[in-house]
Amino acid sequence: MMEGRVLVVGGSDSGGGAGIQGDTKTITALEGYAATAITALTAQNTRGIFGVVAVEPSFVAKQMEVVLDDLGADCIKTGMLCSAEIVEAVVRTLERRARGIPIVVDPVMVAKGGAALLREDARSLVSLRLLPIASLVTPNVPEAEALTGVAVKTVDDMADAADRLLLRGASAVLIKGGHLEGDVVTDLLRTADGEERRFVGPRIDSRHTHGTGCALASAIAAGIARGLRLTDAIERARAYVAAAIRSAPGFGSGHGPLDHAHPIAGQRLG
Repeated sequence: MMEGRVLVVGGSDSGGGAGIQGDTKTITALEGYAATAITALTAQNTRGIFGVVAVEPSFVAKQMEVVLDDLGADCIKTGMLCSAEIVEAVVRTLERRARGIPIVVDPVMVAKGGAALLREDARSLVSLRLLPIASLVTPNVPEAEALTGVAVKTVDDMADAADRLLLRGASAVLIKGGHLEGDVVTDLLRTADGEERRFVGPRIDSRHTHGTGCALASAIAAGIARGLRLTDAIERARAYVAAAIRSAPGFGSGHGPLDHAHPIAGQRLG
């Protein structure tokens, strides 16, 4: 049964593995309802990004407004925001139309192949304007380093970076540890009220990991939208992403997509 409305604000991935396409597949697989506001079009496949066209900021805001005014949302997830003008338009719309709705911020900055997805002038604005209204921020290690200016080489470094992001106003921070070395991957959650939780799992050896960050953040948002506690939403999201990597279809010659339609061997996720 479909339960929980998630408005996703982010860029389109023509290859279908990440971005808006990956987000909507993830939310649907987890029995949520996905609505979208597209911030940019990308021409990309598993080998990389070959072009980006940003959407007019006022039209990004219009997409958000008409969805919120009619369909509503139980959680909002942001992904690729592309430019400072779009960040500002998104924040203003959230402040006017989405007060009280949980916001999951995936601070997408660089694609897996190295292409920039957030312009330099927008990075400080994300920190100054978007993080203070975020219920949860989900940076990977390079994104945490870019947002805080500190090197992240260990789990203790992740905790330091998370605390710095909490000082920017975010209610909770989940730093994903997949970029650190080792056979075990640790994701670290810290919250403004002092809670810390480490989510640990084996590293999955696969080149089919395109869109894992988008899928994790959207899966968490889907859990929040249906009323799960934050830690339960994260646990469910991590299990979903791990299953989706293991059953990846093998498409493409580069970083291939996940199997978004595979929610833990078809079992109902609660």
